[in-house]
Amino acid sequence: MQPTSPHQSEAALHAIDYWQVIKNRYGVILLTLLLVFMTAAVITYVMPKKYESYATIEVKPRGQDLAPLGVQMSESKGGGRSTPQFFNTEFEKIKSRNSLSKVIDNLELVNKWGMDRERVLQTLKNIVDTENIRGTDLISINVRHVNKEDARDVAAEVARAYKDYREEIESRDANRSLDELKKAVREQEDKVEERRKVLSTIVRTKGILYTGEDSFFRQSGLDENQGAQSALERYNALEQEKMQLASQIEGLLKYTSDELIVYAAGLDLPENIIKSLHPQYLELKRQVETLKIQGLGDKHPTILSTLQLIEAMKRQLDEGVVGLRATLQAQLDLAEDRLAKVEVLKDDKKDDAIKRGLDAQDYVDAKRDFETDQGLLQSMKLKLMGEQITQKMPDDAIIVHDDPVIAQSPVSPNVTLNLALGAVVGLVFGVGIAFFLEYLDTSVKSLEDVERYLQVPVLAVIPKDVGVLHKQSGMSPDAEAYRILRTNIEFNRKNPEDNSITVVSGGAGEGKSTTLVNLAYICAQGGYTTLMIDGDLRRPRLHTFFDINNSVGLTNYLTTELMLEDVILQTPVDNLYFMPSGILPADAAGILNSRRMSELIQDVKQRFDLVLVDSPPILGVSDASVLASEVDLTMIVVQHRKLPRNMLVRVKQAVENVGGHVIGVVLNNVDVRSDSQYQYYTSYYTYYAPAESQVGPPMSSSAESIKPQPISKGRDTELY
Repeated sequence: MQPTSPHQSEAALHAIDYWQVIKNRYGVILLTLLLVFMTAAVITYVMPKKYESYATIEVKPRGQDLAPLGVQMSESKGGGRSTPQFFNTEFEKIKSRNSLSKVIDNLELVNKWGMDRERVLQTLKNIVDTENIRGTDLISINVRHVNKEDARDVAAEVARAYKDYREEIESRDANRSLDELKKAVREQEDKVEERRKVLSTIVRTKGILYTGEDSFFRQSGLDENQGAQSALERYNALEQEKMQLASQIEGLLKYTSDELIVYAAGLDLPENIIKSLHPQYLELKRQVETLKIQGLGDKHPTILSTLQLIEAMKRQLDEGVVGLRATLQAQLDLAEDRLAKVEVLKDDKKDDAIKRGLDAQDYVDAKRDFETDQGLLQSMKLKLMGEQITQKMPDDAIIVHDDPVIAQSPVSPNVTLNLALGAVVGLVFGVGIAFFLEYLDTSVKSLEDVERYLQVPVLAVIPKDVGVLHKQSGMSPDAEAYRILRTNIEFNRKNPEDNSITVVSGGAGEGKSTTLVNLAYICAQGGYTTLMIDGDLRRPRLHTFFDINNSVGLTNYLTTELMLEDVILQTPVDNLYFMPSGILPADAAGILNSRRMSELIQDVKQRFDLVLVDSPPILGVSDASVLASEVDLTMIVVQHRKLPRNMLVRVKQAVENVGGHVIGVVLNNVDVRSDSQYQYYTSYYTYYAPAESQVGPPMSSSAESIKPQPISKGRDTELY
């Protein structure tokens, strides 16, 4: 096994380890659960009983009502739920100081409850609760109080006070809005009158006949607008014609003779002979080419006559181009002259049209402003009329649907809930305390703890409540644990001659003496001649297991000249002998730390197969350390979950400091039914426990080598 430092961090517990902690400390958990549960029951019993009454009201925005004259009511009168926080706002209004003050005054709570006004107000805030009933526009006003009549009266009065308070707010806001609306109507009437005067002035000065329509009115000289438009269109047409002629003339000037003829042929102009001659000219040229292809020469009469015709036609085309250029130039001059005249007419018409247009625009603007303000005035008057009608309509924005009644049974405290919470909290606290105690508990809990801190093996795990084996009838299944201990001692001692063992413990009550007696019994039953020496000269107990008088024993032998046969007694168990403690001395450590004690140990080692020496707690007195130095081996008995780990280390150090050798540890008083980690270690031996008829002396070769020697040849029968 690899050594492990005691200071290294331990591995995390698994789920089964958590369950093990709960099983080990179920008493603490149950006690904590019971205490918390009883505390919850007592608190529930002493808590004052409270009764609850509630009023259900409907908060109906006025915007949902039918608006007079088809106009939506203003929100000043409760209209419209404009924000998602509507109900939260109403909750605050219900519990506001102004609203609750009405409740205090109407119910005279200051005198009734015998408190000052501020305390009564704070009490109301604490006992009044509001909530929105899910999926509806209903608000539930809940009131809890120790007096059931007061709970009902307060709930009813809170609903009534809230309704009055809201009506006051809405009426005040509505009157303020109505006054502002009347003022705005008067100002708008003045503005409309000013607009009407401006429009009348424009009509008189501009000569405009007002018809009440935007697109139909008459004015003297209005046809000039059409004349200006006609002159403008004519001017544009002449300007376009001029530009076309100029472009044509420019084209005639930039082309060569042949290109000019082709260009002129494409112009659609009157008296354009080029357009008719040019195709004939081209046809004659094609005829010449055709005749040459047919084989006629350049001097052929037909070709010569055709060429003459082509030359004559070419001269006509050139003359036509010249005439065409002159014609175009004349037309251009004429167009420019007409354009100049039309431009003068256009400018005159334009100036007059602009003046008339400006007059018309002034009229249109003034008419539009007048009609707009007049329409706005009509809307404002209609709204004012609607508001005035709304003021006269009954206000039913808040409707009480459920009037509060006297509660028949209290709603607080909730006994079932409080007890259930007490049980849950008690269980949680109990488990928490159990794990906290487990964390603080540094006692030995497992085999791994022993081996980790002491670096020695665990020789046996002794179950809880194991009695004295030699007093039990028949074969006890608990004996198997001591058989395991006997076997482990046999195989863990390095020298077969090391047959003297002292049994020590860190403190009193760890089962050291019981372990020694049962081990001696099992060894004797297995054929070992075993001697028990009660070396606990402080509080000897071994003689009580056999009902033997301890007046003569170890101390008498060490301080007098008694023979060994006089202090060793035969027990009722075969092969089992016992040396009592004798009279208790004043200096126990001094008697044990003597040469006669060393001689005694050496003597009995030769005479018995196994010598077991009981000792007092090693951390309390020095006797155990002296005995550990005298014997061959030391066996430490550790009670499960009792001795702290650091004390266990000190036990081992105390043995080693005097030169003793620790053979191992016996983990005693283990509750194997609770600690599941030990069940595998102790459960199987009961199944394989041998029957009484099968018990025999399973002696090993090492045991046979230490057969007991007689004390004296003449007294063998008396000793054994």
